[in-house]
Amino acid sequence: MKRFAALFLRHLILIGLGVIFLVPFAFMVSTSLKSQDAIMTPTMVWIPKVPQWKNYTDAIEAFPFWLYTRNTLIICVLSVIGRVASSAIAAYGFSRVQWKWREPLFIVMLATIMLPAQATLLPIFLWFRTLGWNGTIAPLVVPAFFGHAFSIFLLRQFYRGIPAELSDAARLDGCTEWAIFWRIVAPLAKPALATVAMFAFMDAWTDFQGPLVYLHDENQFTLALGLQAFQGRHQSQWHLMMAAATLMTIPMIAVFAIAQKTFVKGISVGGVKG
Repeated sequence: MKRFAALFLRHLILIGLGVIFLVPFAFMVSTSLKSQDAIMTPTMVWIPKVPQWKNYTDAIEAFPFWLYTRNTLIICVLSVIGRVASSAIAAYGFSRVQWKWREPLFIVMLATIMLPAQATLLPIFLWFRTLGWNGTIAPLVVPAFFGHAFSIFLLRQFYRGIPAELSDAARLDGCTEWAIFWRIVAPLAKPALATVAMFAFMDAWTDFQGPLVYLHDENQFTLALGLQAFQGRHQSQWHLMMAAATLMTIPMIAVFAIAQKTFVKGISVGGVKG
C-alpha cells in the first residue's frame, strides 16, 4: 500500500509539473487560432469557437518563412553531422583507448562546460572575422566538427557501459581501433548517438545569438532570427506572432515525439554507467 501511495504521489507530481510546462504552449496555440479582436477580450477563452486557421497561412506569407526554414535546416543538418561525428570519435578516445594524460585532459574538456558562451563570444568573433567568415554560416557550422563537451561526456559514459571484452576480442582478431569503433562500439551506442543528434538539432534550431552575430544578409536568416524580425514588424498582431512561433515549435516537438524512447534510453544509460 505504501509503495502504491508513493508511486501515485510521484505520478501526481510529474503530471502537475507537466501541466505547468504545458500551459505556455497551450496559450500560444490558443492565441494563434484567435482573431485579433478575440485576443483583446478581458476573459480568457482557451478553445476559440471559430478557430482562425488562416492565421497560419497569413503568418507564413508575412515573412520569408520557407527561405528561413531552408536556411535553418541546412545549419541543423550540418551541425548534427559535425557534432555526432566529432563527439563520437573524441569520446571513444577518452573511454576506450589508453594514452598518457587522458584523464587530466578529459577534466579540462569538462571544465569548458562551465564557460558561458558570452565569455568567449568576443575572441571567437574576432577570430572568425580574421578568417573572413563573418556574414556566412561557417561560424555556426564549423565549430560542431571540433567536438562538443557535454556530448563527449555523454557518449563517454555510454561507451564505458559497453563490455570491454568485445573490444579485446576484436583486437585479438586483428581489428584496428577505427574498425572496433565503427563496427562494434558505434552500432551499440545508437541510443546515445541519437540523443546527441537530437540535442544538436534543438540547439541549432533554436539558436538566436549565433545567427544574430554572424549573419548580416536577410536571405541568410534562420527561423529564430527571422521570427525576431517578424515580431518587430508585427508587434500588435499577436495572433500572427503566435502562429509563427507555433510553426517554429512544431518540428522540435515532432523530433522529440519520434525519438522519445531512444532519447530517454540514451540519457538514462549515459548518465548512470561509468
